[in-house]
Amino acid sequence: MADTVTIEAPMPGVFYRRPDPDEPVYAEEGDRVEAGDVVAIIGVMKNFHDVEADQDGVVSEFFVENEQEVEAGDELVEIETE
Repeated sequence: MADTVTIEAPMPGVFYRRPDPDEPVYAEEGDRVEAGDVVAIIGVMKNFHDVEADQDGVVSEFFVENEQEVEAGDELVEIETE
């Protein structure tokens, strides 16, 4: 059985699934990611901070919508690990 890890917001800000409105999303549910891959960003006062996968696995769920405000510690993304 696979385990899951949940990536939490490291800080309050705005959650973005893509680097720019005209760019594709960093990751979709079902995508394979490796540790260190950027899966989203959080914007705080025009500064952007990468949200990275902690472990290799498959993105199983996003808990927040694109451009949603988040607080530090909010669950953002679930990754199913092998």
